[in-house]
Formats: sequence, structure tokens, C-alpha cells
Amino acid sequence: MNGIRHLPLINGVEPSWANLVVTIAGVPEVGITKIDYADKQAMDNIYGAGQLPVSRGYGNIEPTCSITLLRSSVEAIRAASLTGRLQDIGNFDIVVCFIPLNSTLITTHTIRNCQFKDDSLAIAQGETKNETAFELICSHIDWK
Repeated sequence: MNGIRHLPLINGVEPSWANLVVTIAGVPEVGITKIDYADKQAMDNIYGAGQLPVSRGYGNIEPTCSITLLRSSVEAIRAASLTGRLQDIGNFDIVVCFIPLNSTLITTHTIRNCQFKDDSLAIAQGETKNETAFELICSHIDWK
């Protein structure tokens, strides 16, 4: 198994949304309904003699992040902007922690130097909640 050690689940519990704590700029965010983040690195096989690669080249790492927030959270975050625009808020970190029940094994990821790329509002008659998805720009993700 390529040296990867697989441990059985403790009491059969997999980390889930209920075990998630997200802080934005150091403030625990209770109005978050979705977070999606990833990083992708450019990689290319380098060819020399023959038909198979002789080495591999590595390029830039491109992080991505998006969050979905309830309207009350959006307006609370907006209060940090001097202009009222989410895009005018300076860099902030988002910390995502999985805190399992009955365990001290906490997994933490930090999404660094985030800024909002957009700001919007959409609501329709009959809706009982208002949530909005936002795309963020970030510099990198600390996976540990």
C-alpha cells in the first residue's frame, strides 16, 4: 500500500459536517452552509530518449476556495468593510477544523490570505432562508 498506513475508524465514526468548526478571520462562523477548497499543481512528464518520460517537471500550485453563507453572516462580515463591498475587505485566513466526538484527534486546514472575488444578493418570494455562494481568492492552503 505504498507505505500508507490505514487505521480503522474509531467507533465507526467518519468526520462529517456536524464535526466541523470554521473560523473566518478568527471568528467562529455559524452561518456557513458549505465550504469547498482545493489546490492543483501543474505537472508535466518530460521526455528524452525513447517513448517514456525520463523525468517530471513541477509548476505552480493553484489554490481555489468557495463558501456559502447565510445572509446574516454576510452582513456581519460586510461590517468589516469601510465601503460596504466584500471585495474591499483585506486578506483573512479561514481555519477549518474537524473535531470528532469522543476524540482528541483534530484535523486542521488553514486557507491563507483569502479575499472575496464577488458580492451578490438573490432572494425569491417564498424562500425561508437566504444563502449566497462566494468565490474567494487565496494564496495557499496549509493542509496540516
